Amino acid sequence: MNQPSSGKRVLVTGGAGFLGSHLCDLLIREGHEVLCVDNFFTGSRTNVAHLLSHPRFELLRHDVTFPLFVEVDEIYNLACPASPVHYQHDPVQTTKTSVIGAINMLGLAKRLKIKVFQSSTSEVYGDPSVHPQTEDYWGHVNPIGPRSCYDEGKRCAETLFFDYHRQHRLRIKVARIFNTYGPRMRADDGRVVSNFIVQALQGHDITIFGDGSQTRSFCYVDDLIGGFYKFMNTGDEVTGPLNLGNPVEMTMIELASEVLAITGSKSKIRFEPLPQDDPKQRLPDISQARALLDDWQPKVQLREGLTETIRYFEAQLGGKAA
Repeated sequence: MNQPSSGKRVLVTGGAGFLGSHLCDLLIREGHEVLCVDNFFTGSRTNVAHLLSHPRFELLRHDVTFPLFVEVDEIYNLACPASPVHYQHDPVQTTKTSVIGAINMLGLAKRLKIKVFQSSTSEVYGDPSVHPQTEDYWGHVNPIGPRSCYDEGKRCAETLFFDYHRQHRLRIKVARIFNTYGPRMRADDGRVVSNFIVQALQGHDITIFGDGSQTRSFCYVDDLIGGFYKFMNTGDEVTGPLNLGNPVEMTMIELASEVLAITGSKSKIRFEPLPQDDPKQRLPDISQARALLDDWQPKVQLREGLTETIRYFEAQLGGKAA
């Protein structure tokens, strides 16, 4: 293979998405070749436009529910719509992307005898009865609800990864991602950070579902992607599942207040009914990540990260808060 002597040829599925494009950036900076694969359902060519002319970057339109025959040294499998608005648009396809996509990437890794990384999710914990969530918690998930296509698809993908590991001795890394935000989020993805920012910038009411007391933790994208890379470069005995996220908990009202303060928006807060199966609390226990990833932990403070994200959306939407 034509690659730098110190670098690898790395496949990133979902590489033109929010997280995938930042991962491509990091891999290029680290001296690797990147094969970015995306079907552009939620990903965007714009996210990787700055890489298209780079000699170590290649972009391929492909759907992971179909087999992919390429020669690479490592795989990061990030392909799957990750926000309720998008994964509920075509729930059957969402499940197929998680399950068949995992089978195809595991099969490729098995053929090539290489390491494969799975971007799983905190959604495998469902509406948790344990707080904060540790990796040995099995979850509290509705298997037939409107969110199940994503939750159960990701749970099945984890099953497949660990069965390939046990049955075929495949080298795997399974990361459970908690709420992440930053530049390149889509304005229409329905996630709370992007929703609040876009509503504030456009002068619309900020919509909080429920009474606003439900909590989340928010990890800035650079911190998360750094965790991906450290995890992928641990020894083969470190398989996960491994929580990656920010262990600082806050309510939706607190988040909305912070967005209003940074944007200077005059938007009001409006409360709406809580959607079905929406978790009341979500907070990672990252003790294992700290121990296994050379003291990895999120470093970007919420105000700093929100300021960068708001700056990005101002550029996308063409102006400051109304």
